[in-house]
Amino acid sequence: MSLYTRVSSGLIFPLHERLKGHTSHALRQQLEVSQWWPVDQLEALRAARLRAFLMDIGERVPYYRQLFKKQGFVPHQVRSTAALSQLPCLTKQDIRTHGDQFKADGHGPLAPYNTGGSSGEPLVFYIGKARKSHDVAAKWRATRWWGVDIGDPELVVWGSPIELGAQDRLRRLRDALFRSQLLPAFEMSLRNLDRFVAVIQAQKPKMLFGYPSSLSLIAAHARQKNIALDDLGIRVVFVTSERLYDEQRQVISEVFGCPVANGYGARDAGFIAHQCPNGSLHISAEDIIVETVRPNGQPAQLGEAGEIVVTHMATADFPFVRYRTGDRGVLDTASCSCGRGLPVLREVQGRTTDFVVAKDGTVMHGLALIYAVRDLPGVEGFRIEQLSLDQIVVKVVASFAFDPIAEARIVHDFKKRLGETVAVQVERVGEIPAEPSGKYRYVSSRVKAFVDASWGANDA
Repeated sequence: MSLYTRVSSGLIFPLHERLKGHTSHALRQQLEVSQWWPVDQLEALRAARLRAFLMDIGERVPYYRQLFKKQGFVPHQVRSTAALSQLPCLTKQDIRTHGDQFKADGHGPLAPYNTGGSSGEPLVFYIGKARKSHDVAAKWRATRWWGVDIGDPELVVWGSPIELGAQDRLRRLRDALFRSQLLPAFEMSLRNLDRFVAVIQAQKPKMLFGYPSSLSLIAAHARQKNIALDDLGIRVVFVTSERLYDEQRQVISEVFGCPVANGYGARDAGFIAHQCPNGSLHISAEDIIVETVRPNGQPAQLGEAGEIVVTHMATADFPFVRYRTGDRGVLDTASCSCGRGLPVLREVQGRTTDFVVAKDGTVMHGLALIYAVRDLPGVEGFRIEQLSLDQIVVKVVASFAFDPIAEARIVHDFKKRLGETVAVQVERVGEIPAEPSGKYRYVSSRVKAFVDASWGANDA
């Protein structure tokens, strides 16, 4: 670790956080101790924190005062995290409907945030200083697992309007101080891809951070141009906010010459889990309780796929309790060989809109269709849009090698999977634009039958 990084991580950033009223430095130090605790000791901490959290919001938050009274729920009797199953799940619509009733009496400063609303109405919610401190601490801890730290040169390929809209003088000064540079993920034109590759070559970052779709595009572009990026000293590429596909991990790792560390989280749900060097996706368990539930709302078994439901215990000013993420995942039954007692999220299968529904009602992951398009000759980019049970559009960025035979193959394979009466339209386009957030999605389904029947109408 360089002297500059040591000073940044050990002095400047802690001072920066303290001036903002955040306790992330002290919290990170605590987390680096508790991550090695035995499972029983960690679970005792979680149960105690959960009890205190529920007692607090039961007194100060109007929504939960009413809910606990209605349910006959007594927070001070909570003795384990399993007690959460006595409470109903929280949906985005609940938050939209009740709004200010989620704000705690006597709350501190709350900053408004919103989700992208890629498949529906955006969700507006609020985050207090405690939540920010805990999320920063959890992310900071996970960053250090990979031998990099705050102050190491970093390039961030991101597209959130919040980040990109905040590039004022103070923000630019802060980023320069911590040697972090932001590249806009929603500007993936060929010209900008050339520029991004040139910036990476010039900056020689120790770490990259961003969407897997964007970083894999940059990597593939560099490979196509025969530009070597594996000799720059990049130690790790952190990816998050989208499903990481195997082929994306492979091209990113090969081109940049380093491991890819997958992360799972969301602006509303928090920094949920991060991959350690041994390959496990560890849950930030000191702050976050992750459950998986079946379509009927009952708990799924360990090793069984279900919807990911999150309780963030640092959100007392605007609580998230059993919050339905709209994602499917699997909790692991085994611990990790790295020795950390943090529970493991074996798999994140994707968002509800990453799934498609066949004409007969069969639900399948979008991968069933992705593989039918991705490897065809001449396909340089694509997006699959399920408009209804009867209609699906495949937008393809195609080279000269994409011929009528390949197009007919898509139609044939899609009908075979979805139903012979489904109208499959292949549309050639010049480019696949990113979403407003900067993300690129291979599959988008507007079919609400899956969401309504299986996930309680919890939109993404």
